[in-house]
Amino acid sequence: MAVIPENQALIFKEAGAKLNTILKPEEQEDVRLVQKGLMLYHQGAVHHLKYMVNSIWATVQDVTPVRVFLNVDDPQESSCTCPSGSFCRHRLAAFFQAYSDVASVSDWVANWRQPAIEQINAEKWGLKRAKDLVKNNQHPGLDYDRWVDFFQENFAEIVLAQGKPHAHFVSGLFRPYAMRMENYAPVEAGWRPLYLLAATLHSFRLLTDLAVDAGHDQEATIKRYYWPLFEDLYHDAEKLIERIASGTMPFSFDAVLERLKDDSVHLTVPAIPLSYERIDLYRLLWDKLFRDNAWRKAELARLEAFGDGKRDEIEEVALIHQLLLSKQDGDAFKRFTVLPVRSLPYSFYWLDGFHAQREWNRMAPFIEYLVQQLRNYLLHLGDYYSCKKFTQYALNLIRTFTRELGRGELYDRALAQSMPYSFYQYEQTLFEKKHYQQWSELQSYFGFEDYGISGEQLKILQKEAPEVLLPLYHQMAADLIEMKNRTSYKQAVRILKKLRTVYKKLKRTPEWEAFFAKLLVKTKRLRAFHEECKRSKLIQE
Repeated sequence: MAVIPENQALIFKEAGAKLNTILKPEEQEDVRLVQKGLMLYHQGAVHHLKYMVNSIWATVQDVTPVRVFLNVDDPQESSCTCPSGSFCRHRLAAFFQAYSDVASVSDWVANWRQPAIEQINAEKWGLKRAKDLVKNNQHPGLDYDRWVDFFQENFAEIVLAQGKPHAHFVSGLFRPYAMRMENYAPVEAGWRPLYLLAATLHSFRLLTDLAVDAGHDQEATIKRYYWPLFEDLYHDAEKLIERIASGTMPFSFDAVLERLKDDSVHLTVPAIPLSYERIDLYRLLWDKLFRDNAWRKAELARLEAFGDGKRDEIEEVALIHQLLLSKQDGDAFKRFTVLPVRSLPYSFYWLDGFHAQREWNRMAPFIEYLVQQLRNYLLHLGDYYSCKKFTQYALNLIRTFTRELGRGELYDRALAQSMPYSFYQYEQTLFEKKHYQQWSELQSYFGFEDYGISGEQLKILQKEAPEVLLPLYHQMAADLIEMKNRTSYKQAVRILKKLRTVYKKLKRTPEWEAFFAKLLVKTKRLRAFHEECKRSKLIQE
């Protein structure tokens, strides 16, 4: 075991704690990732491990060798020369190798797996509890009040039976409760989806209340343990609403729908978590199901009655939605632009709706505002992967709009505003427009990687603009030589041979010879590099 300074050992232990929260044992994809990383680590595949102040560099021998950079302060900001865009098995293997010098890898894995084991045990207990309740519960029938009582009683008996559960128990306890609610759905034609929608709406409220009461309302806890449940509930509600709205509703449904409408007000309650999920369900209900004009006017009046400056952010978004439903777009847009920049993602729901209805004129001011605020929102967001995900979604909406209306300059502005998270879209756009010099400068600025350019692109560049490859190949070769290991020297030599070919094509062979002669002098102490040059015939014996 290598001896490393005590302060650095602490940094690696903190990195282990961060990875413990990033990787989720309840997600099969993450379980497989940890298994593959462990396998590489146990096989001794990690070589040339180099400790820096807050990072490590390593070579991992997989099918082909890869180079790994691991940012210890923020593991998600790490990188690997493999094609994976996310945290990969190579980065994890390098982490395990470094972590083994300061603590037990087996203990880390056992600690990481524990919440998943406890969640499975909680689900087994919940299923048993649900079965025990069968003999005590009566079917709630077709009465809305009895439905609500049934939801609350069973939630208390299954999810809360042992007191406020730990956050990682919630999913395991909620699923048996949800299965029980579904099993008690009415069999009468048409009533089943209405009952299930009521169960979904009240489950939203019961879960958000639990998160607050149990002290689980921190963003990281919500995201890990509650968000998947809310995502499933939302998708269930979406299907149920579509099913109800597309059918013929008998008059007997009116009273239930009105009660659902009244209870949906809870979705706009301030100062409770998951505001995006709650307001999206609120908007979906009022879009598709609560279409009565009198209801919409009453809801608009209710929200307006708070008075300007006295509504919470989520209540303001609800008001804007009601204004859009009543076609008061100017007032709605004006109110939206006054909201803080963190509210920008609320516009996605409306943009998706305008797009689906091909209402380009209504979409235009919101798209232009999105482009205008892109940079500010990304600065607010901060986290790299969150910025990347937001940028991808935003650019898809903007590209659809700009192509339909011939507003290419707006899309180009969006690409520039969202750099570096739009790098791949931006470089592709520049290449398609044959702006090769700008494309080359962009590649050079963000660190050229040879495998990132397709063979087709290389053919086009070598034919139409070979000169733009010169600075890129120079930079790549220099970076690889600087790594000072045999694998990187071999890669550097391959790049140098491509560089020589370009110089010959441009009839600038003397420049190549002068550059290579200086490079050999500069690297005269790097014997392994010179050996690779001789092996590849760059140096003639």
